[in-house]
Amino acid sequence: MTSLPVSRQSGPDERRRELAAFLRSRRERLQPEEVGFAPGGRRRTPGLRREEVAQLAGVGVTWYTWLEQGRDINVSAQVVEAIARTLRLDRLERNHLYTLAGLPLGPVSAECVGLPPSVQRMLDNASPYPGLVLNARYDVLAFNDAYCKIMLDLTQIPVEERNVLWLTFVTQQWQCSFRDSESIKLHMVAGYRAASADHLGEPSWQELTQRLLAESPEFTDLWNRYDVAAPSNNVKVIDHPRVGRLRIEPVNMWLTRLGSARATIYTAVDDESEAKFRRLLED
Repeated sequence: MTSLPVSRQSGPDERRRELAAFLRSRRERLQPEEVGFAPGGRRRTPGLRREEVAQLAGVGVTWYTWLEQGRDINVSAQVVEAIARTLRLDRLERNHLYTLAGLPLGPVSAECVGLPPSVQRMLDNASPYPGLVLNARYDVLAFNDAYCKIMLDLTQIPVEERNVLWLTFVTQQWQCSFRDSESIKLHMVAGYRAASADHLGEPSWQELTQRLLAESPEFTDLWNRYDVAAPSNNVKVIDHPRVGRLRIEPVNMWLTRLGSARATIYTAVDDESEAKFRRLLED
């Protein structure tokens, strides 16, 4: 992958810009009638007006406008909570808003930077179930042989390209296709955006985002939605080129208290999928 120039904008400035865009996107998705305003009248933009959000949250219109413009102003937890309620944010969106506003959500502990050998042993012993370990940036930190034979042979992928976002949106090397790929991609980008709030201004995160924006119009469209999400355990269906349909269910296990690295084991949902898993490993 070729590197693109990394923005030299400072972390606080970028955080405020991200906060402004996130607030605007959440405001525009709410309809006036959903919060008690009359639906009549022409509106130049979708959703609520800034003054309506300010009124419902009990803050000044000018102050809220400055906040949504990314200006350097003081923000209290009480006001952020009022805005979160007004915009009807769910738990993850609320946490994302607090992070962008620079407000603490709870105690912070150190992040584990390396994986002990026991993690690889766990993945190996999970066979015939495919398994891998990802960090918050979707970099692949470890994987087992079952993942290579059933999902994608990561041993054939250069180490610098072993990132699930990059593999999903840029490369064409997957051995299987998800039947609900559109919703999976949307959820993946939303998870990446949620995680990126803790890493604004970090060169490695900026570089990956800029590469994806430059190489994938699909990623760009999803990124510009400003959705946030957490990893899910929803059942997924894939069409494998050798054995046909597989129904799998991911099990996520966080390896640190912060949840910055997680192991995902893809279990078979039914006996037919289980048998196909074993057949692929025996070949």
